[in-house]
Amino acid sequence: MKLPELHQGVLIKRYKRFLADIQTPAGTITAHCPNTGAMTGCAEPGRLCWYSVSDNPKRKYAATLEFVETADGLCSVNTGRANKLVGEALQAGVIELGIERSISAVITAEAKIPEGNGRFDFLIKFEGQKIFVEVKSVTLHMGDAGGAFPDAVSSRALKHVEALVKRVEAGDRGVLIYCVQHSGINNVTPAVHIDPAYAQAVTQAVARGVEILAYGCVTDMLTMSISRKLAYIPA
Repeated sequence: MKLPELHQGVLIKRYKRFLADIQTPAGTITAHCPNTGAMTGCAEPGRLCWYSVSDNPKRKYAATLEFVETADGLCSVNTGRANKLVGEALQAGVIELGIERSISAVITAEAKIPEGNGRFDFLIKFEGQKIFVEVKSVTLHMGDAGGAFPDAVSSRALKHVEALVKRVEAGDRGVLIYCVQHSGINNVTPAVHIDPAYAQAVTQAVARGVEILAYGCVTDMLTMSISRKLAYIPA
């Protein structure tokens, strides 16, 4: 995935959930912060950060916070990039779903959840089977190179896990992919201490046939891609 041109600054603070003040050589700017989570460990004042600038005149804030250099590694805080990263990796056969060498797999983004409102991130049709895929961006570093999801209570994430279970019960495959955008994370686990209901739902989902995968990313600040499979550690 090609990244927009990035500019370096120093993070002053993240506030009101979607805003961040950044110190730049030209002065202080306010940037959009594309992350709905708590950003624990990824929003410490004084950290080096990188931001992009949009030329869209309709935007209230032209700048977007993209990366923060944390105490444990570089982190992409733009969670909106996770779907594109996974989508490209699916197309390239990087993600191990048993369809890597197939040219007949049809991958569709934003597939409607059959049982209710909302959408799954991807639907893959392959040799008569349907694979529903939900993607979650991981940025929470827990020490010893471990990561966890979510970093805040997420009813939406819980809903997607329950929807994947229903798809498996209907005879399809349900896959939950953790896209780790923090370079210091080498394994992922459900964040029991933050959202016990979600962690319990994931444990039950695995027991009922939902598949869990985790992948880490690499960037040279010009491009970003999924680079390696990570260990998933059950709660």
